[in-house]
Amino acid sequence: MKLTYGIKDKPQFGQMIVFAIQQLLAIMAATLVVPVITSGSIDGGSMDPAAALFGAGVGTLVYVLFTKASSPVFLGSSFAFLGSMAAAFAGGVSMQLGFLGLIIGAVFAGLVYVVIALLVKVAGVNWLNRLMPTVVIGPTVAIIGLSLAGNAIGDLQTGGVKAEDGSSVAAVLICVLVGIVTLLITTVCSTFGKKFIKLIPFIIGILGGYALATVFTIIGNVAGIDQLKVVSYQSFADLVSGGFGLHTLIHIPDFTFIKAFGAFGELSASYVGAIAIAYVPVAFVVFAEHVADHKNISSIIEKDLLEDPGLSRTLLGDGVGSMVGAFFGGCPNTTYGESIACVAISGNASVVTIITTAVLAILVSFVAPFVAFVNSIPSCVMGGVCIALYGFIAVSGLKMVQKVDLEQNKNLFVVSTILICGIGGLSLNFGALTVTSIATALILGIIVNQILGIKEKKGDK
Repeated sequence: MKLTYGIKDKPQFGQMIVFAIQQLLAIMAATLVVPVITSGSIDGGSMDPAAALFGAGVGTLVYVLFTKASSPVFLGSSFAFLGSMAAAFAGGVSMQLGFLGLIIGAVFAGLVYVVIALLVKVAGVNWLNRLMPTVVIGPTVAIIGLSLAGNAIGDLQTGGVKAEDGSSVAAVLICVLVGIVTLLITTVCSTFGKKFIKLIPFIIGILGGYALATVFTIIGNVAGIDQLKVVSYQSFADLVSGGFGLHTLIHIPDFTFIKAFGAFGELSASYVGAIAIAYVPVAFVVFAEHVADHKNISSIIEKDLLEDPGLSRTLLGDGVGSMVGAFFGGCPNTTYGESIACVAISGNASVVTIITTAVLAILVSFVAPFVAFVNSIPSCVMGGVCIALYGFIAVSGLKMVQKVDLEQNKNLFVVSTILICGIGGLSLNFGALTVTSIATALILGIIVNQILGIKEKKGDK
């Protein structure tokens, strides 16, 4: 596709800030929700979403450093490690030890990436291209987007107030209307917008959807109709619950390393072993998604990132960035499809924008009103935006499949296996280890591809 800003381009300062805010809004919801979900497994404590956002920003800066500022990707909290993070607090361990376990687990996962990176440095990436050619990677990228379709539609139907009676149908319809308007604003700005407008369709879409949701909510409050109360302002209410003061402006993140302080005396070999078992296998699964994401962004910017800066560098950046991010926020990081889709739709692949986004993520983790605002954005608004984001991920994969000769039954079987297993949600559980549907589909695709002896044609890489 034609990029407005290439990897090395530097937008003007004012524009760059706006682009960074757009990237931040695209990845923020998912980044914040991972610690919220994990908090449900913590007895008597919780993880701080703002700390996770800080960790994502620092982790991204580490990634940019290792990749020599050559890869426009943002790292955010990984959903793949949710079960692993819960395992850190399992078995009645103390809260301090559990938080220390989060850091230890992230180190184990990061070391898997470091070891693979060293192997790639020695052996190169040709073996990987043979193992995962376009006929395998294309449909895998597609199902990364398609597997998130349910999340987008679920969010599209959810607002701030959930009516418990039969009239909830009306609430769903209002939420869907708000989400569809958000989607339409985003797509119209991206397609017909002039210059700067075309570069920030998500910001305009989110603000437009939020404004419409606010109008419905005001009407709902005045008329006493719960079904119209799309926006929940509870995050702002919590902010001022103790009165106005410095705490309403500045939030000091509750960093994981602080919560873990003093727990080293509780460590045991059995606990460390349990953490390793919970994290290491998942890291191998996420490695496959790392490759798929970088093949995807490579196709968008028309530069093979597995060659330059090289898979070894992207793995080191992801692995070490994940360790550093978890030290602050507790969550291992991973490359975000939302960030990649944002690059594709806006045509802005500037790494300076990614750096600015990372710095902004670090700064806003201390700004209480901004975090409260993001938490108040209705799910239906983000659902409308995510239809475009996740859809672009899927379409990027399908564009790769266009390069594959599907007239050959061998290729057809590989693609069909991956698509059906991925969309169908074929995940495998081995005790504490869950192999996600995406990873399962990719593994099966590789196996089918190898068994059928498909050989890449010239240009199908």
